Amino acid sequence: MQNLQPAPPASNLLWKESRALLDAARMVARSIQPVRRIIEGDPVIVLPGFGAGERSMRPLRNYLRRHRLHVEDWGQGTNKAGLDLPHSLDDLGPTWQAVPLPVYRGEGGVAYLCDRMVHQVRERSEALDSKIALVGWSLGGTIAREVARDLPDRVSQVITLGSPVVGGPKYTAAARTLTQRGLDMDWIETEVRRREERPITVPVTAVVSPTDAIVGFGAAHDRFNDTVRHVVLDVPHLGMGLNPQVWDVILEALETPTG
Repeated sequence: MQNLQPAPPASNLLWKESRALLDAARMVARSIQPVRRIIEGDPVIVLPGFGAGERSMRPLRNYLRRHRLHVEDWGQGTNKAGLDLPHSLDDLGPTWQAVPLPVYRGEGGVAYLCDRMVHQVRERSEALDSKIALVGWSLGGTIAREVARDLPDRVSQVITLGSPVVGGPKYTAAARTLTQRGLDMDWIETEVRRREERPITVPVTAVVSPTDAIVGFGAAHDRFNDTVRHVVLDVPHLGMGLNPQVWDVILEALETPTG
C-alpha cells in the first residue's frame, strides 16, 4: 500500500500531468453523448483551483446542467488564494465586512475566501430555499470543506477533486513558491490542524490520485472526519475537472440522497 503520510508530490510524477490533454479529448467525446438520465439533486456551486477561474469549471458545469441540475459558478473570479488581497480590508470598501486582515496574519488569504464563500452559500441557500452541494477542484475543494464545516445546515455535501487536506499548501507543488513569497508553511499547517478540532459533519466525497503531481497523495487523505469517502482514481491533477471517470463519481454522489 502506498505511504499515506503527508509529503510533497514526487517530482518524477510531473510528466504524468500531460495526461490532462487526453482527459480534455475524452471530455469532448463525453460531452456530445446523449444524456440517459436526469439527476434530481440539490443546487450545486463549483469552485475552481488555485490560479483558475470560471472557464476551468465550465465543462463540468455544462455537463451537470445537461443532467438537469441547477449549477452555479463560485462567483469570486480567479482563485488567487487570497494572495491579491490588499494590506487592509478597509481598502475593499464598505461592500464587504469581514474579520480584519491582521487577524489572518497575511497567510490567511484562503481563510478570507472561505469567509466570502460562507456568506455567499448562506445567501444562495436562502434564495433557492435549499441546501447547496459544493464541488471543488484542488484549492476550491479545500475552501468548500471549510464552508461545510461552518454551515452544516446549509451544505448538503462536498465533492473534492485532488484537494489538499493536511498541511494546507505545505505538501503541494506550490509550497516553495509560496514560501518565497513569505508565507509560513508550518504556521499554516498548525492552523489547518486546529480547524480539524471541529469535524465536518456533512458527507464528503474526495477524489484522490496516487499519481497526482501537484498535491501529495498522503496530504489529500482526510484522517480526521468520519464523513469522508475517498475515491482513488489514477488521473492527473490538472485533468480532474475534465476527466469522465471523475464526472461519473460526481454524478453518483450528487444523485445519492444525503439524508
